[in-house]
Amino acid sequence: MCGIVGIFLKDPKLEPELGQMLSSMLCVMTDRGPDSAGFAVYGAGTADHVKLSLRAAAGYDFEALARSLSVSAGGAPGLSVRATHAVIEVPAAAEAAVRAALASDHPEVALVGSGARMEIFKEVGLPSDVALRFDLSKMRGTHGIGHTRMATESAVTTAGAHPFSTGRDQCLVHNGSLSNHNDLRRVLTREGLTFATENDSEVAAGYLTWRMREGATLGEALKAGLDDLDGFYTFVVGTESGFGVLRDPIACKPAVMAETDQYVAFGSEYRALVDLPGIAKAKVFEPEPATVYFWDRAA
Repeated sequence: MCGIVGIFLKDPKLEPELGQMLSSMLCVMTDRGPDSAGFAVYGAGTADHVKLSLRAAAGYDFEALARSLSVSAGGAPGLSVRATHAVIEVPAAAEAAVRAALASDHPEVALVGSGARMEIFKEVGLPSDVALRFDLSKMRGTHGIGHTRMATESAVTTAGAHPFSTGRDQCLVHNGSLSNHNDLRRVLTREGLTFATENDSEVAAGYLTWRMREGATLGEALKAGLDDLDGFYTFVVGTESGFGVLRDPIACKPAVMAETDQYVAFGSEYRALVDLPGIAKAKVFEPEPATVYFWDRAA
């Protein structure tokens, strides 16, 4: 049993409040997942640059890391440190070189995700502690997703926490379990994807990345998953400009959505949404099984 939340802002005036809203939603889902928590926020980006979300042990010297990557990055990378995580911003043309330098010279640092606008943070602990550690309430952006985990099939580790990201500006949170993830992992590995954990949710993220590499939109990739992903699941997915939701054909996991002129929000339970502005007048509904829901800033 896990808790998942997400919010997509239609009204730019709410962007300074995104972190506060997402933090409130995440913390309410504590009893659905007290083991670990994580979130992704889509904030501002710099043209022709990419953000790399990194994770290391407590007390790690990220400033020294940034200095060591300056040659590969073609100059000192932008750096933002939040507890055990850091986001470095480098020219997009230098991304491959920086990734190679990280892998060869800094194996102690994990690459959590990358994108023009996406930043990912996750850690073991109560959701309220995780949100406070990374100062989620002060983050701003256009949309974000979050997850509270109750580990039932694997160890409680930071690496096993959600969101999972296997493509640029793309990440996924998942409530449920896939029965064919090992077979699918082998297929995707042959297609060139790599996986850092044994978590079935990382395979689901990889599947969507693979479909989108083949030219599918996120909505099309989610729809194809109805045929290829066996098990029970609710996915909330973020991309650079969009936000999607999909439940399996049985829809045995709880889910509720709310939509107003200002936002679209998702929660595993309605109580995750009750503190959102204007919720009393929102259109509240249960997403239908085997139905793709998608909102996009570029539309």
